[in-house]
Amino acid sequence: MTLLNEYEQRQVAEAIARAEQRTDAELVTVLARHADDYAYLPLLWAVLLALALPGLVQVLLGWPGLRGLLVAQVLTFIVFSLLLRNPRLAGWLVPRVLRHRRAADLARRQFREQNLQRTEGATGVLIFVSEAERYVTILADEGIAQHLDERARAELVARFTAQVCAGRTLQGFVECIDACGELLSQHLPPTRRRNQLPNQLVILD
Repeated sequence: MTLLNEYEQRQVAEAIARAEQRTDAELVTVLARHADDYAYLPLLWAVLLALALPGLVQVLLGWPGLRGLLVAQVLTFIVFSLLLRNPRLAGWLVPRVLRHRRAADLARRQFREQNLQRTEGATGVLIFVSEAERYVTILADEGIAQHLDERARAELVARFTAQVCAGRTLQGFVECIDACGELLSQHLPPTRRRNQLPNQLVILD
């Protein structure tokens, strides 16, 4: 998984500049490689499998004995601990609900850390993507929320998520930014020439 290069990051920044010429909204974009490394889950699965598999064999076949059972459990734990270090295999073990929860938490933290809650008129908008989780969300401050309602955001997020899943993250960013600019220009046309927050894409690698 490759995050956007410098040229692609400039395209995102240019899209933000275009959008902010049409509205008082302040757009910030964040792209994360992943929301969590979930390092504890492979170990948890290795422990569970080490407890369950040798015990199941013993119940069904009467083998191994107590000492053999302990050895089998230790060996099973070691084998699965090593196997599940593979990121692709480990990724299958993380429930979708947990992946999206972690990504949503990171998005909310980024909203605060990028100072979107401090814009004049409460006009901050965060467009957030976590690639590993294939998670996209749009968070809006109080001055924007009524103009960028849940239904509109859900449609934008659905289209962007499809682009991320297809490996077209850059295209998804540009289209989402343009769509936000178009929608917000109808309700919050530009009344000042002030760029309160940086336009460059924030990358969390």
